[in-house]
Amino acid sequence: MDKFRVAVLGATGLVGQKFVSLLSSHKMFELVYLTASERSAGKRYREAVNWILNDELSENVGEIRLYTNEELLTRRDFDIAFTALPSEEAEVVESKLLEMGKVVVSNSSNWRMDPFIPLLNPEVNADHIYLLRSQNNFKGKIMKVPNCTSAILSLSLKPLMNRFGVRKVIVTTMQALSGAGLTGVPSMFIVDNLIPYIQGEEEKVENEPRKILGSFGLKGIQPAGFEIFATTTRVPVLYGHTESVLVELRDKAESTEEIIQAFRDHSWNKIADLSLPTAPSEPIIVKKENDRPQPRLDRVYGNGMSISIGRIRLDLTGSVLRYVVLGDNIIRGAAGTGVLIAELYAELNKKGKI
Repeated sequence: MDKFRVAVLGATGLVGQKFVSLLSSHKMFELVYLTASERSAGKRYREAVNWILNDELSENVGEIRLYTNEELLTRRDFDIAFTALPSEEAEVVESKLLEMGKVVVSNSSNWRMDPFIPLLNPEVNADHIYLLRSQNNFKGKIMKVPNCTSAILSLSLKPLMNRFGVRKVIVTTMQALSGAGLTGVPSMFIVDNLIPYIQGEEEKVENEPRKILGSFGLKGIQPAGFEIFATTTRVPVLYGHTESVLVELRDKAESTEEIIQAFRDHSWNKIADLSLPTAPSEPIIVKKENDRPQPRLDRVYGNGMSISIGRIRLDLTGSVLRYVVLGDNIIRGAAGTGVLIAELYAELNKKGKI
C-alpha cells in the first residue's frame, strides 16, 4: 500500500526526536517534513538537532531540511502531522493544519479534554477514534496523545475496570527528568533531591484517565464515574515514570492471583487483533519480585510500549488493591503512543471505517 506522507513538528525536542526515530523507517509512513525554530530553519536536521537517543539517527533523515511551522503550513504534499509543540503554540498551528484538511496526531496538552476530540490510548479506548466522524467544524481530523503519566495509569486501570469495576483511585507518581524535556529541570534542583510538585500535572492525571476510560455518545465522551486523587513528584531518573497506585474496587477480588489474571487476560485489549507495528504483544508485564518494577530494569519491555506492574497487594476485604506501575514516559507516554494512534487511523482508513 502507499505510505502516508508525514511531518513532525517540534522535531528537535526530546519527544520530537523519538517521533523521528520511530517514523524514519516505518512501513506505513514516509517522513518528509521536519520543523524546528526559526534559528534552525534551513539547516539539515543533523546539523541542528542535539541527538541524545540511543537509536542511531539515520543518514537520510539527518539530511532532511528543517522548516519553520509557518513554512510547513504553505506545503500541501503531506497527509499526517505529528505535533510535539508547547500547548499555546500548538493551538494556533494545529488549527491551521485542520483548516488545511490534515490529520493531526498531537502530543500537546491543548484540547485534550474536549469531549469531541479522541484522547487515545489505543489498547484501552481504540473505539473512541470514531469520534472523528463528529469532527465537522474543520476539514481535517485531530487525535490527542495522553499525558505521559495518564497513559501509563489508564493502561493499568483498564483490566481492573473491566473485571471488577473501580470506585476510587489514589496515585503518587515518581516522574523521570525526561518528562520535563531536554532542559526542563536544572541539575542543582534535582541532584540529591526529590521535587514534590509538578505544575499542572496533578490536574491532568486526575482527569485524563477518566476520559480515556469513559464512554462516548451523542454528546462526545462521558468520563468514567470514579474520582482520581493524584500527587505528582519529580525524581532523579532519566526515563521511566513510576506510580504507586491504590484502587478501591467496586466488586471484591478473591485473591492477588485473580488480579494478576485480570492484568494478563488480553480480552480488554481493543487492538489485539490488528497487528499494528508499534503495539506490544503484551501491553502489561506482571513482575512478582518484591523489588520490581524498577526504571533501569523494566522500562524496556515491548520496545518501551509495555508497562510493568508489581508489588500487587490486596487487603483482607478484597476491595482495596495496591500496586506499583512503571512505563517509559517518552515511548508509551508520548511518541510511541502517538505513532500507534496513527497506525490505528491508517488501518481503519484503509478499511474505509473512518
